[in-house]
Formats: sequence, structure tokens, C-alpha cells
Amino acid sequence: MGRERENSTVVIICSHLPLLSLPPKQSSGGQPQEHALMKTCRCITVLTGAGISAESGIPTFRDGDGLWCNHRVEDVASPDAFLANPALVQHFYNERRRNLLLSSVRPNKAHMALARLENELRRKTKVVVVTQNVDDLHERAGSTHVLHMHGELLKVRCTVTGKVFVWTKDIVRDADCCPDCGLLGTLRPHIVWFGEMPLYMDKIESVLSETDIFVSIGTSGDVYPAAGFVQRAQFYGSTTLELNLQEGSNNSFFQESIYGKASVIVPAWVDRVLKASSGW
Repeated sequence: MGRERENSTVVIICSHLPLLSLPPKQSSGGQPQEHALMKTCRCITVLTGAGISAESGIPTFRDGDGLWCNHRVEDVASPDAFLANPALVQHFYNERRRNLLLSSVRPNKAHMALARLENELRRKTKVVVVTQNVDDLHERAGSTHVLHMHGELLKVRCTVTGKVFVWTKDIVRDADCCPDCGLLGTLRPHIVWFGEMPLYMDKIESVLSETDIFVSIGTSGDVYPAAGFVQRAQFYGSTTLELNLQEGSNNSFFQESIYGKASVIVPAWVDRVLKASSGW
């Protein structure tokens, strides 16, 4: 274990016994094994959670002062809640949507770094972001291959037709009609609630099967199925890395872990990958 200090932020790096062939960290003089890994790397999959957006002003699920503190989860984030009190659920997500659209909420250095990684590797390596977040900060930063497994806050879905629409204003149940079927009161947030199946699972499995490097950023490691993606990536032979503020619950499945603020450790990791890729 080592410590590096950057901009007064402590970064902790842990290397675990490799379950696969993780290139060991090299001295600053060169990283020949990482060069070899990047020479053959065709796909990098990045799983992101609430931790990557926290520095952008998006409250995290488990913070003491976080998003759910004034509501019981079962009252605002389940199909039963929507049936029982649709006005409360719509109000809750309207507030979240307004918060996301504040001028002060914008992509941070971690989002920007991932977009840069995709752009600079685009000729050789595909970079796919699988996110548990419902914000659009990855897209605003410039990432183009983003799978929102838990839905998107700036979209709505018709409960009758299943059609999905971009939506940037409040949902007013008694005033807004579905743009497709024209029925009143059928729109709901395009969010995966507790008890519902996450989106794009087949596509995510396909991406994991092609992945050479799997990176998890800002996730607790508690929420499945996302917490199990690292094991699926390992099954397919991927190198695995955890970038987090602190150790996640599934930490033991990663070959390397780096702890610190996402805005510090993600750009540093991207620089490391791009440096390694510069040899080919």
C-alpha cells in the first residue's frame, strides 16, 4: 500500500494478489507491461456510481444529508409508491430534475477525464460507460457510449405505450399528456425503481464479454446486479480496477484499488492509461 499527496488530497493505492494478469505498477521511468496490455486492449468498460457525481453537486444515495433523508425510499422509489401516491412521487422527481438542471451542476474533472479517454482512444479501443446514475453528466462531458442501467432523470416514459421521451420540465400529472398516445396522466419518470429490472442487461453482458479492462468508479459495491459486474468481467478474463473514495463492499474482487476523490484519481488513472497507450 502506498500514499501519494496531490493538491492536499490523500490518494491511497492498494494492489491485491492478482486474480488475473494485472500489470504491476511500475516506477515513473516506464510501464512496459501496461504498454503491452494497452497494445492489445480493444474495450474498456467503466462502471460509475453516485460517487463520481457527488463533486458536481448531486447528492449520493447513502449520505447522511443526502437525497432520501426527507422521504422513506419505499414512499418515492417503487411502483407501489407511484400507484399509492403519484403526486408525491412526481414532486420528488421534479425536484431532482430541477436540481440537475441548475447552472451550478456540471460535469467535474472525473467526467471530463472519461470523455477524454474515449476520444483519445477512439481509433483503437472502445470505451463504454455503464452508469448507475440517472444524471446526464457523462453525456455533457462528451462521453458517447453510455448505458444508463437505472434510467435517466431527463426522460419520461408512458405507462401505456412504454414510449420514452426527453423531458426537462416538471411532470404535471393533471396537465401533461403523453406525446405519443395523447392520454392524460400516463407519464412517469424514466427511472428504474426498486423491484424493477435494470435496463440494458443483455447489452451490458455483451460488453463485459468483450472487455479487457473493467473499472468501477464511485460505487458502494452493495447494489446488485451492478456489484457483480466485476465478477462477470473476471470470468471473461478482464483486468479489474476499483477507483473509489473508500473501500467498496466488493473490494476483494478487484486486482487493484485506488482511493481518493474522483476528481483527482480518475484523471490520474486516465493519464496513466493514455501514457501506456502512447507506445503503440
